Amino acid sequence: MLGERIAADLDEFEVPGASWVVFGDGAVTETGTAGVVEAGSTEPVTPETLFQAASISKPIAVLAMLRLVDRGLLDLDEDVNRKLRSWQVPPTGRWQPAVTLRQLASHSAGLTVSGFPGYPRDAVLPTTVQILDGVRPATNIGVRVDLVPGIQFRYSGGGTTVIQQLLEDVTRTPFRELMQELVLQPLGMSDSDYAQPLPAELHGRAARGHDDAGRPLAGMWDVYPQLAAAGLWTTPTDLAKFAIGVQHAYADGGLLSVELAREMLTPQIAATSRIGGLNHLGLGLFLDESGVRYGHSGGNAGFCCHLLAYRDTRQGAVVMTNGDSGMWVVLRAFAAVASTYGWKGYPQELEQPDLPVDATLNELAGRYRLAGGPPFVVRPRGRGLEARFGGQAPLVFQALSATRFAAAGVDAQLEVRDGGLVLQQAGTQVECVRE
Repeated sequence: MLGERIAADLDEFEVPGASWVVFGDGAVTETGTAGVVEAGSTEPVTPETLFQAASISKPIAVLAMLRLVDRGLLDLDEDVNRKLRSWQVPPTGRWQPAVTLRQLASHSAGLTVSGFPGYPRDAVLPTTVQILDGVRPATNIGVRVDLVPGIQFRYSGGGTTVIQQLLEDVTRTPFRELMQELVLQPLGMSDSDYAQPLPAELHGRAARGHDDAGRPLAGMWDVYPQLAAAGLWTTPTDLAKFAIGVQHAYADGGLLSVELAREMLTPQIAATSRIGGLNHLGLGLFLDESGVRYGHSGGNAGFCCHLLAYRDTRQGAVVMTNGDSGMWVVLRAFAAVASTYGWKGYPQELEQPDLPVDATLNELAGRYRLAGGPPFVVRPRGRGLEARFGGQAPLVFQALSATRFAAAGVDAQLEVRDGGLVLQQAGTQVECVRE
């Protein structure tokens, strides 16, 4: 039943493939796959197919950090600059902010850089320090504090990258190797690796990424040198092992002390809502406000996925897809799993996609001028829009609804109003006048 539903959703949303597991009482109870690893091929997705975990990389990195806290090498509430050696959280003007691991892990440190764009497979990759400084060949701005730490939630992959650098500085061990030692091997996650770029010998097991129209990405997938924030390749079965490991630690200790496992699943700060009503942050994981449900979503170029688990009943599921429109597949899959397995408290309302039709996208195509600003050109791209502003490279705006489109990797949206477009950026709105 679940397989039939997911297969139908793959067709509807032009996502080539999916893999999933359901678990309970410390073990996987259902495994399933649907579709293919690459559009146009006949090679099926299997339980061993590797997907990019994207931001689900973050809570696993936080678990590694907490293991070092358990060993006394780190302190959750100490200024990280005291232990950082290769890089320091820089001053903001004349003010030197103090940032803690608790704040970094709960996305409340006031740091910039929400997410990171990937790199072509043949690109020169930046070091972690170059990423943090925002200097070439890094393509992101520098990671800086521009909000008072500890006051409010703001998602920051930059903050997770600070954690990565701190772990390397304290242990003098490369992050990829450290993750194998602290988390992946102890939990038996043998199909997981923070490997960027992916080693050639694993290419045959990897799903190819696809855009929101189901077209394969150039180069098959992007590379993410921001390992802790977005660099994990894995399977749903291995992500289930992580979620189950957290459940065991919360109840009985083991890989992590009971005290720190309970800190991990204790709401630290309110956040915007994620799949399954997760609207608070613990340490590395999104939670419901009681801490009973926990999980994390992930979205790299061409890949979408989600993990959700229950603390006490020890139920949960993981769904991974190889398409930019995969989150719609994921949403429906979790609703079906929750209903089938009787998940208590799981939100019953399923958000229905309201995506633009081709006729609407074609009507929006054309040349525009920003009020008081330069001209730009809009054309349809899959289920979304592509805009070219002046001499800039084309910017992809993915459909959030039939009337709203969000830029990938940039804080900008296009909204349809009265048949025209309005650009929203940095809290301002600018009317787009058609020429």
